Amino acid sequence: MDIQGWSDVPRGTSLFDSLVVFENYPLDEDTLECGQHLRIEDFQGIEQTNYGLTLISAPGEKLSLKVVYDNSRFDAETINRMLGHLITLLEATLEHPQGKIQKLPILTEVEKQTLLIKWNNTLQHYPQDKCIHQLFEEQVAKKPDAIAVVFEEQKLTYLELNQKANQLANYLISLGVKPDTLVGICVERSLEMMVGILGILKAGGAYVPFDPEYPQERISYMLEDSGIKVLLTQHSLIDKLPKNQAQFVYLDDEIAGLSQTEIPFISDVKSSNLAYVLYTSGSTGKPKAVAIEHHSPVALVTWAQQVFTLEQLAGVLASTSVCFDLSVFEFFVPLSVGGKVIIAENALHLSTMKAANEVTLINTVPSVMSQLVREKHIPPQVKTVNLAGEALQNQLVQQIYQHSQTESVFNLYGPSEDTTYSTYSLVEKGSNSSPNIGRPIANTQVYILDKNVQPVPVEVPGELYIGGAGLARCYLNRPELTAEKFIPNPFDKGLTKLYKTGDLVRYLHDGNIEYIGRIDNQVKIRGFRIELGEIETALQHADIQASCVIVREDNPGDKRLVAYIVSEKTLEISELRQHLKNKLPEYMIPNAFVYLESLPLTPNGKIDRRALPAPSINTELIDKYIAPGTPTEEILTAIWAQILGIEQIGIKDNFFELGGHSLLATQLLSQIRVNFQVEIPLRNIFSTPILEEQAQLIEQTQKQQTKLQQTTIKPRTENTEIPLSFAQQRLWFIDQLEQNIASYNLSSALELQGDISIIALENSFLEIINRHESLRTNFIEVNGKPQQIIHYQTNWKLSVIDLHNLSPQTDKTEIETLVKQQVNQPFNLAEDSLIRANLIKISDTESVLILCMHH
Repeated sequence: MDIQGWSDVPRGTSLFDSLVVFENYPLDEDTLECGQHLRIEDFQGIEQTNYGLTLISAPGEKLSLKVVYDNSRFDAETINRMLGHLITLLEATLEHPQGKIQKLPILTEVEKQTLLIKWNNTLQHYPQDKCIHQLFEEQVAKKPDAIAVVFEEQKLTYLELNQKANQLANYLISLGVKPDTLVGICVERSLEMMVGILGILKAGGAYVPFDPEYPQERISYMLEDSGIKVLLTQHSLIDKLPKNQAQFVYLDDEIAGLSQTEIPFISDVKSSNLAYVLYTSGSTGKPKAVAIEHHSPVALVTWAQQVFTLEQLAGVLASTSVCFDLSVFEFFVPLSVGGKVIIAENALHLSTMKAANEVTLINTVPSVMSQLVREKHIPPQVKTVNLAGEALQNQLVQQIYQHSQTESVFNLYGPSEDTTYSTYSLVEKGSNSSPNIGRPIANTQVYILDKNVQPVPVEVPGELYIGGAGLARCYLNRPELTAEKFIPNPFDKGLTKLYKTGDLVRYLHDGNIEYIGRIDNQVKIRGFRIELGEIETALQHADIQASCVIVREDNPGDKRLVAYIVSEKTLEISELRQHLKNKLPEYMIPNAFVYLESLPLTPNGKIDRRALPAPSINTELIDKYIAPGTPTEEILTAIWAQILGIEQIGIKDNFFELGGHSLLATQLLSQIRVNFQVEIPLRNIFSTPILEEQAQLIEQTQKQQTKLQQTTIKPRTENTEIPLSFAQQRLWFIDQLEQNIASYNLSSALELQGDISIIALENSFLEIINRHESLRTNFIEVNGKPQQIIHYQTNWKLSVIDLHNLSPQTDKTEIETLVKQQVNQPFNLAEDSLIRANLIKISDTESVLILCMHH
């Protein structure tokens, strides 16, 4: 009983359930002589074992091995494989009698061939000499007019996105950006985000994303650590950014107006140059940067093109923060096949998006998908769901199939150090098995190894190591950590590297991989990769003697960070949260804080994490309870109570101090939308976590919406002078500088067959001109400044030229002359309509229409 108590084995459980017996006891020779005439034939023995597994070894001319096992726990195949391992180990012992036991092989040659070669036979061709943005450019040439990216009501075609990215790239090159230059990007989710990323890549740089909601202290560290000299951002974020030496480029100042050339730029970027650098949580208390080269996302995209159809990739929901590697799939996979990137603030906003019915593939984490299923917000056009970042339950997969028109659900696994995804599996509809993480994707190798970097057998847990095309170059400015985590590959004589993931997995019989958990203190919550040590470091405070952070799942599917604190002085939870908010992203701030007199320890002096108590609602908060006093507060307290699972909610309570987190905040937004018919941004839940403040925010938003609905839009007065945009200023300046040029004329000539009604044709043009203000606009100079005037009426006329009486040869010459005239005739921006049309009548049934517009 004492041994049982000292061990980690719970009471009531067998201390051991396997036994090794070596039967080398001596036999009395007299006994043998007495029985020399006794012979037993056809003997059959039946043994009953009290243990799960018993190995019996008997010496003789040959060593005899016998296994007795409980067939309710083991099958014959497993037992035979175990015996094979033992024989291999014993033979190796004879060959290397002085060798260390941990260095001796245990796998048979057949198993080695299967584990190391057959199940890693993933080599496939991919354009490893190309850069990731070049795959997008190929689609620009094929589908220039197809929609490339959508955000709210805004859209850009492939051609438009490419042109804007080119203009930005030219400007960045003028600022000194070249291959392997790190360029920061800190923007709200928008079309500018895509323009910024592609512009950086085209200039040869590598993009380093910053979340605008990160604390300034974290952004400062990332800027300093990466040495960024250029940062793309927006004017609205200037107050959130720390003072820094980096040059700011504002993407909401039309970049076309800043760029002074449309000449094709020349960038020497190669596939071995960096494409992006992502910062992830670090165990030392500071985030670490993973540096990825271009060929790695190219390999990922090529694999995706083989696994997913064009129909599946027609509209990919881009809902993941650009700071996390799932976004690499969401951006570049659809853009490499002519699909559409549909940008969302959050996947849970799907039901309110205008482009929701254009989404064909959702790429997110299981906890978010669970809520979409619960709220029945999966559009019917969604046929494919990719789930990654968290353990996946089969119940959720079957609910997705049951409550939507989804045809394929994939479970994907991969660390940032291996370019988003390393393994994948398709979870079948109607399956009763727990989802596994499948097999390696194309050009990826996986190895399950023990602590001595030796392969482990099938079904035996080991650490997952990853190699192949997706591997990162390094951790930025962390050579020691790079050497620790990226080791020489022992299976190809160290010619390549393997990444040591820290994930505990095992091979199943069919070659699929089952994820078990982490070896260290890294966790994933709602898809966010978190080092608990980074939170514990941030908790260092003058009044805190010791701290420990763990993940608890007291309610199934609801993982929460809980901080345990030893302090002589009980700090206000709000003070603790504010202390952490200055250092950590919101998703890393614990949901609950528990004060203890001391942290429980194991007999060997380590923190006993299993003995840490479950958090309870802070009694101090209950003592401060103030009941709701308005109808809005009453409804909101009921919503909070239902989401947080707490009966009594007061108007002074803090959503996050009661256990709220980002995913529950999105549930709160959904309920506010349903009950109050208002749209509140997610960031406002974090900035106003007090119930009373949220109620006031809802009421203010309702009043603003009513006021907006009652506001009448007054028509602009005739001939109002309006300032020019940057792009218009640029074209006007060029027109003034180089007068009488036709460089920006867009012309075309159409052959028309049949009897043409000149009146109908002219009326059609007038209808178009009346519909589009830009065709009724002139540009004049007022007090030395350019202004634009939009006319309400126009005297536009269709010009008709009659060539009935000319010979066919003369016709052709005259038409060519007229076309050249129109193409080369400049527009007078101050007086001319910016569209002109000439109809050349060749005969009663033949005409040529010449169109010319200003760019």
